[in-house]
Amino acid sequence: MKQIGARQEAGRIGGTGPCGRELCCATWMKNFVSVSTNAARFQDISLNPQKLAGMCAKLKCCLNYEVDDYVEASKRMPPKDAVLQTADNDYYQFKTDILAGEITYSTDKKMAVNLETISAERALAIIELNKQGEKPLSLMGDGSVVETKKSKDLLEGDINRFDKAKRKKNKRRGQRNGEGRPGKGATQKGETSAVVASVDGELHAERREKMADNGAHAGRNRSFQRGENAADAADSPQKPTES
Repeated sequence: MKQIGARQEAGRIGGTGPCGRELCCATWMKNFVSVSTNAARFQDISLNPQKLAGMCAKLKCCLNYEVDDYVEASKRMPPKDAVLQTADNDYYQFKTDILAGEITYSTDKKMAVNLETISAERALAIIELNKQGEKPLSLMGDGSVVETKKSKDLLEGDINRFDKAKRKKNKRRGQRNGEGRPGKGATQKGETSAVVASVDGELHAERREKMADNGAHAGRNRSFQRGENAADAADSPQKPTES
């Protein structure tokens, strides 16, 4: 009997990893090295337990595969808290691509505003210029100035601009239905009233005919009943009257 850990158990069971390939612990990996969250921090990976955990519910072993390259590449990157000062604005580090050596800066400290992506060498050069008291025109090396996009205030424009659009929409809908054309609308209304009047006249005529037929039928029934009563009275013997 030998006690095994969670990684060895996952290797014996096998399966497919999130990369789409068979688990490393089930194919070629025999020795398991401890994995810490520092490996994820060096690679600038979000510390989400669901994303960092493997099939064994432990940290993925593949986090250690490229951590050395990331550590070496991060030494050539500027510090995260460095503020790049230019003639147009101040820029704060927003995100980094460590292996590509590119950094994205934002004019806002907490939000993505006017993002600009430059190389690590250009960022280090701007930091040296700022230490000497100089400010370049922009983050770009060619000296091009990027126009700052200002947010639009909704209160600056006309407040009734949405009502105007709604009126235009209703007007178009009315024209489509014939309300905006007097001649055509009046003609349609006249034709509709004429059709309604003719239909009402036909209904009244049919109703009067039905009432006349019902009255004639009732009269015939009453006369027939009277005749039958008279015949019955004639056929029945009369009782002698007592003197």
